[in-house]
Amino acid sequence: MPPARSVAALALLLAPASAQWNPPLGQWGKVDARDVRVMSWNVQDALCSSNDKVEGSNNWTACARTLAALRPDVVFLSECGDNSGNGTGSGVDSVANLTLVLDDFLHGGTDSFHGNASVTAWVQKYAPSYDLPYVYISSSSDGFNRNVVLSRFPLADRNGDGKSALADIPSVTASAWSPGGNGGIRGFLFVELDLPAASYAGDLVLGGAHLKAGSNSSDHTQRVTAAQNVSYVVRYWWNGNGGATPDPLARIADSPAATSVLPATTPVVLVGDWNEDEQQNGATRGPVDWLSQAQVSGGVADGTDRDGSDMTIDAAVNYFSGNRQTIGTSGTKFDYLAWQDSIATLRLASVFDSAANPAAAQPPEFSGVSGGATGLTARASDHRPVFADFALPAPIIDCNGNGVSDASDIASGMSLDTNGNTIPDECEPCTSVIAYCTAGTTSSGCVPALASLGTPSVAATFGFTLHASGVEGQKSGLLFYGTSGPKASVWAPGSASFLCVKSPTQRTASQTSGGVSGACDGVLTLDARAWLAAHPTALGMPLVAGEIQNWQAWFRDPLAAGTTNLTNALQIRYCP
Repeated sequence: MPPARSVAALALLLAPASAQWNPPLGQWGKVDARDVRVMSWNVQDALCSSNDKVEGSNNWTACARTLAALRPDVVFLSECGDNSGNGTGSGVDSVANLTLVLDDFLHGGTDSFHGNASVTAWVQKYAPSYDLPYVYISSSSDGFNRNVVLSRFPLADRNGDGKSALADIPSVTASAWSPGGNGGIRGFLFVELDLPAASYAGDLVLGGAHLKAGSNSSDHTQRVTAAQNVSYVVRYWWNGNGGATPDPLARIADSPAATSVLPATTPVVLVGDWNEDEQQNGATRGPVDWLSQAQVSGGVADGTDRDGSDMTIDAAVNYFSGNRQTIGTSGTKFDYLAWQDSIATLRLASVFDSAANPAAAQPPEFSGVSGGATGLTARASDHRPVFADFALPAPIIDCNGNGVSDASDIASGMSLDTNGNTIPDECEPCTSVIAYCTAGTTSSGCVPALASLGTPSVAATFGFTLHASGVEGQKSGLLFYGTSGPKASVWAPGSASFLCVKSPTQRTASQTSGGVSGACDGVLTLDARAWLAAHPTALGMPLVAGEIQNWQAWFRDPLAAGTTNLTNALQIRYCP
């Protein structure tokens, strides 16, 4: 992978699967429903207990409508619970109180902080089918606000230390590029998200932080120190420095200790308000560089990507204005996403700002909002939300349990897919018999055909007959089968026949085709079920329901290339 990568915003890197993403028409959903949308947003104190939770031209309503419009699968929110900052109260909300606030924000109800008044603006009011039921509120605080994660996916321990969420990274003892310490003034939280196995091969780990604000050199130093510690934790703890052991140098104070690194299909995504614009700090390396690259920019062994290279950082811009700014009006970007691109593939990324939207592009969730849709983002916060949609590894579908994906089985010829539905025929409902492969033309111009009569049943001991018709008359031949799948290889140099059964194979007894010599009226026949019942030690015995056999007939043809010929083949699946 190339060093110091940055992906252009809104680049559609994968073929679209639906039309939910069409901002000019006010459609801000995902291109593919299986994509995971991750959003980072500093909500500037709007979500606090003392705020009025009512419909109107206010920050609470603006935040609720924005979340309903963009519908992230997981969102990191910073500056939550700051009553003083919001100008409506004092102090920082406790975790318990902020839990109640977020429930009001998402689901409505009554406001216990305002005499049980009705909450009249909430996310599900504008998007009834949308929910983020899994909430993590950081216990770390700077005395003013807290960090929060809202998720569509449940939290679950993914590295064996018994924890599914951390308010801050475990303390690091100085090592490699890490100066030692923690993740900064408000903590660098992590959540481990359990993605459904039916849709994803792995899970997702999200890290988020609101790093130290300020333009003093000491503020910059605090941000960089936190980023250095966090990048060390990602590389050495989550990803084992490329090995199978978490924290191989024993420098991370996790208790109980993690017992495994993350699987190769589970990416780490880092987000947050990192309070420094990497394009405006000259040659100085800031927190974004350290979080995405670790010690060596463009390195291949110490980066925070799973493979040791650099993570990708977002280059999100507003869809309509092309502006990258996430705060203020001077093009400043403080809010970022970075991800392990060796696992997660970017579909699109964007900075949302309703002020840049043409009227037709405003989300329907903004309809009728007091104060108008144009100013809604500015009313919500001084920061703009930034989000990205990621395609994550799909699960390996292996219906026949042979350890190889169905797609690979079909592509290699190990499995048939006669109806082209990408499901191996042996995994379909009991299809019994499928003809495949091409019969050879004999020296007399005969084209033999192998067919069947009856149902292949495990319970039966006779009554499933194979017959090869159109064989040259008065020729000796036999039927044979295999259990390793189909193939198609030329039978002999210059032959028109193909061997269509993978070895090893099992022969049945030789027989004569009957008919007239030189004519195409010969037949080879066999009650396959009776033969198998009489040969309990034959290949693939004893039979079980679902067993697959591939059968073909062989016969003498002295004038043909190789002096023999073959019929087409049958794949037989034994029903109960």
